[in-house]
Amino acid sequence: MISIAENLAALTRRIHDAEQHHGRRPGSVTLLAVSKGQPAAQIRAAHQAGVRHVGESYLQEALPKQAELADLDLCWHFIGSLQANKSRAVASHFDWLHSLDRLQLAQRLDAQRPAELPPLNVLIQVGFEQRTGRAGVAPDDLPRLAGQIAQLPRLRLRGLMTLPLPQQACSPHPFVRLADLLDRLNGAGHRLDTLSMGMSDDFEAAIAAGATLIRIGSALFGQRPTPFTAQTQYG
Repeated sequence: MISIAENLAALTRRIHDAEQHHGRRPGSVTLLAVSKGQPAAQIRAAHQAGVRHVGESYLQEALPKQAELADLDLCWHFIGSLQANKSRAVASHFDWLHSLDRLQLAQRLDAQRPAELPPLNVLIQVGFEQRTGRAGVAPDDLPRLAGQIAQLPRLRLRGLMTLPLPQQACSPHPFVRLADLLDRLNGAGHRLDTLSMGMSDDFEAAIAAGATLIRIGSALFGQRPTPFTAQTQYG
């Protein structure tokens, strides 16, 4: 069987080649290991291979892993949809949140972020397809929300995230649109540096468009060892 270390080495080569091909600065793209459904031992193996950024989608799964892996220097990202009644746990236990899409949630996180921790790094999730039940702020509403979040002292607005619909997965267009939105916000006075976009099947297209964080699950860990029953959009 191919090991996590071998998978990471292959991914690192592909990321480097994509950076070089598209004129990106070497090392400008960070691999975020999406570890939902994976046991803590797999995350430990990934850490031993060089992974430092880990993304989880469910608190009930993530918090026990964090406790078991507390001896490791991991940066924890919450990448799932966040319900308001679970915001305190994310504010207290994570370094990043990728799925912020409304002011009320931002205000709760700001109030709940412990004073001894640095501000929570947050990304605004942009939804290009506004459908019932799909997360993400509409592009037209983004400037107002970004301005409001930027005023919250216990949050640090870092950039944007998107998750294309399945039929868009092989197209660079949603990624190009997200990069354009980031440029517009920076042109309006923000100082954003992060684009979270691209997964195992499309991360090279995301790098071409300017991704700085790519969310990689199956290409690193392989298939999840046990069926994961909760609804999810990420991985």
